Amino acid sequence: MFSGVVYGLLAGFLGAVASTSAKLSLGADYLKGVCETGLKTWAGENRMFQQENETAPCDWLHIPLRLLCGGLLFTCNAVMWTFFAKALRLSSSSAQATVTTTASNFISSAFLGRLIFGETHAALWWVGISLTLSGLLILHGSTNRESQPAVATKNE
Repeated sequence: MFSGVVYGLLAGFLGAVASTSAKLSLGADYLKGVCETGLKTWAGENRMFQQENETAPCDWLHIPLRLLCGGLLFTCNAVMWTFFAKALRLSSSSAQATVTTTASNFISSAFLGRLIFGETHAALWWVGISLTLSGLLILHGSTNRESQPAVATKNE
């Protein structure tokens, strides 16, 4: 089935989705702005539906969208903790599961932030994530060698 690494990667991704959902549900009018932009674009394509106040539905529509994002936050957190627990159980060490989940979360957060919010990261952030990934590779390599049985020598 799945290994601990796959569960760790999924847990990190779900953690990033949960934090993105939190930012959307609690953020300062981001969903309202997206709604207004979408309605203006849609109304621009459909000239017969233009009204004086094209964005009036956005005054109330962002509230259910925020509630939906809040529900997604709690759902993703619950599934993330389940996958993290499975990663801990199936990994050769708790450090391996933790570093895998953390690296996956950082990378997923960077891509989701860029995709949804248009965020960019400084070079120092990329240096930090590169060091984290290097540590992950070293950790994965060292745990494979440690899991091999040691050859016992007999001193007489």
